[in-house]
Amino acid sequence: MSTWAVPGYTESLELGSGASGRVVLAVHEDTGTPVAVKYLSESLHTRPGFVHDFRAEARLLAGLDSPYVAGLYEYVESPDGAAIVMELVDGASLRSVLTRQAPIEPEAALVLLKGSLLGLADAHRLGVVHRDYKPENVLVMPDGASKLVDFGIAVSTGESAGVAGTPSYMAPEQWTGAPASPAGDVYAATATFFECLTGHKPYAGDNLAELALHHVDSPVPFEEVPEAVRPLVLRGLAKSPAERPEHAEAFVAELEAAAVGGYGPDWEERGRAGLAALMVLLALLLPSARSRTESTTDLARTVLRPAPVRGAGRARAWRPTLPGVLVAVVAALLLVLLAHGLPRGGNPDTAQAAQALATTSARPGVTSGPTASATATATAGPSASPDPTGSLSPSASGSDPAASASASASAPDTTADVTPSGGATTTPPPTTAPPTTSAPPAAPAVKSVTVTGFRQTGPSTGTTTVTLTVDGTGPVTVTVSWYTGDTSGQLGTPDGSPQTFDRSGATQYTLPVDHTFQGTGCYWAVQATTTPASADGGASQQLLTRRCDLR
Repeated sequence: MSTWAVPGYTESLELGSGASGRVVLAVHEDTGTPVAVKYLSESLHTRPGFVHDFRAEARLLAGLDSPYVAGLYEYVESPDGAAIVMELVDGASLRSVLTRQAPIEPEAALVLLKGSLLGLADAHRLGVVHRDYKPENVLVMPDGASKLVDFGIAVSTGESAGVAGTPSYMAPEQWTGAPASPAGDVYAATATFFECLTGHKPYAGDNLAELALHHVDSPVPFEEVPEAVRPLVLRGLAKSPAERPEHAEAFVAELEAAAVGGYGPDWEERGRAGLAALMVLLALLLPSARSRTESTTDLARTVLRPAPVRGAGRARAWRPTLPGVLVAVVAALLLVLLAHGLPRGGNPDTAQAAQALATTSARPGVTSGPTASATATATAGPSASPDPTGSLSPSASGSDPAASASASASAPDTTADVTPSGGATTTPPPTTAPPTTSAPPAAPAVKSVTVTGFRQTGPSTGTTTVTLTVDGTGPVTVTVSWYTGDTSGQLGTPDGSPQTFDRSGATQYTLPVDHTFQGTGCYWAVQATTTPASADGGASQQLLTRRCDLR
């Protein structure tokens, strides 16, 4: 297993792992903010298709600012590895909830569905289709709120990206490789809602072909759910996308109407209270309960068997073995007893990372790194399943570079992830180790700065991408300034405060940066400068906003 770690973060324990990658709990050294770091597996890092998709997931998250979706802090890529640094949601996966108690009360199921649908709605408004909504990708917090995670195989609306997803939740059109649409996410969310209400998936099959036929042809088993929500299930699991709500926001409106009609105006309060009671039983699985601050910690990893690499062009169902699960549980218990005696596994010299790519999702007023108010979410590799529900992704380049994450310590989730094969999830406890120090590298020379992709994302919001190339791995500062005006070719009047990012440990950085404009000019402009100053003096870009029509 690779020992590469993201510079600037101290890791404490592993939240989950699988064939596509692993997720670890870490702390941003400058701010002390806890984060979840999702690493692309070492075997997939050598395959360009998987790296491309992993990078695309980070860029998608950078543009998706939603309270119902785990957010991106930073993306870092080097010859030794690739990682997404994201918000740490202090919650457990819906799969963990269902493993311990299913079915759950209708009001609680409606609250879960609404929360994650709001996350889908924010994605759909940006033209993004998740394509892998399932219990593993919904994290439930102690207060009953939920967040959506893992956009590893997400694509743009209308894009034809082949057959990919988790079979038990795939819409009929998803099996045929039809262009992606929000209606497919509505179908998967409804299938998950059905499982919450009944304790089992809508359709079962002995193999993928049989399961596909059920999704395409079998009647919707709406009689198994409470009468008050049957119209929701019938609409959401309709065979034709045209018969479903066209996007998640429309489905939320139907959900709220059905919930009030069937369970009264206080349905949401009761449902959230019921979920909070369930989460008490899962308290030990939360990242906050598993981290310790008494001493300096480092990551201890246990690999019970090698994680197989996903094959190209052929989907296979992954079947775990009972001995492997038992060994994982026993190993975790043993490591609890031995945690304070394990030696440090390694300390890679981050100054050696060359030709790296770093991406940061920035918000107005944020300098660099995670903010102090962050809450958290972890997504990790595939979990065990004895049925043919392993995810489907037959493309040669791969569609799911990193697995969905749940912070389950005592038992693995029971649904396979988006890869046709996977590895057992293990959760080693933290181990103590003395801190290490190294001399900081000298400031590098900045060779070039570029500003690309500047576009308007809303009436007063815009986004751009700043790319920085340097000749060393020492510290460098990037300042992004925004302007408004009415004259083409001129920057105009400064708009808001500049955003500053401090970076080190790589030779190339890519930063997607967002801004909310306060000025009213017809033109917006953005300028990027660096310290040390770049050889080309910086870069800028201007656009004509949609609010103005110059004739």
